Amino acid sequence: MRTHLITGAGSGIGTVVAERLAERGDQLWLLARDAGRAKELAARFPGAKTLVGDLAEPERLSWAFGHQTLPDRLDSLLHIAGVVELGTVGELTPKVWNQQLAANLVAPAELTRLLLPQLRVAQGHVLFVNSGAGLRANAQWGAYAASKHGLKALADALRWEESGNGVRVTSVYPGRTATPMQEKVHRQEGKEYDPGRWITPESVATTILTALDLPPGAEITDLSVRPQG
Repeated sequence: MRTHLITGAGSGIGTVVAERLAERGDQLWLLARDAGRAKELAARFPGAKTLVGDLAEPERLSWAFGHQTLPDRLDSLLHIAGVVELGTVGELTPKVWNQQLAANLVAPAELTRLLLPQLRVAQGHVLFVNSGAGLRANAQWGAYAASKHGLKALADALRWEESGNGVRVTSVYPGRTATPMQEKVHRQEGKEYDPGRWITPESVATTILTALDLPPGAEITDLSVRPQG
């Protein structure tokens, strides 16, 4: 039985990944932003354990974890949670920039730092669910894309730093995926949302599990997934 810590298990891609891993009998640790959310996740995923820590405040994660029991080892740390706010560079305020950089970049870096000892013990896997915006930036996507470009840099640096410890690092770059976040994006863009046009969360989850299940001795570094057609 392998042990995984997942952010973003409450919706979208994270929910499907958590369900798939639970179905095969793996041990789940689910990060929740507060105690109420932790209770909801525990009820949704019987047998899972929860940790409370707010990704919006990465500087407080160390303090929060210091008051909780952590896993002894981790076979994978799955960074799936993220936030998005669209707007032009001329419109976005420092507050909006900082919110996206904190949740999408600084928090994954800090969470990884805090859990590296457990990952090293297991020679585990750190997987970042990035975005197509982590490879290119379009109009109104500046802040989000900057956070995701930074996430790619984090993953690339971590891969070099931890290769000697047997820790694998993968970045997955989904295109537009039919999730609640995508519905929000369409509202911000002023467009009609048709989930049938986009990748399913199940497809992205399969991609993630493909990377996790690669036999020892090799790693998938980068995977892009986009809608067909």
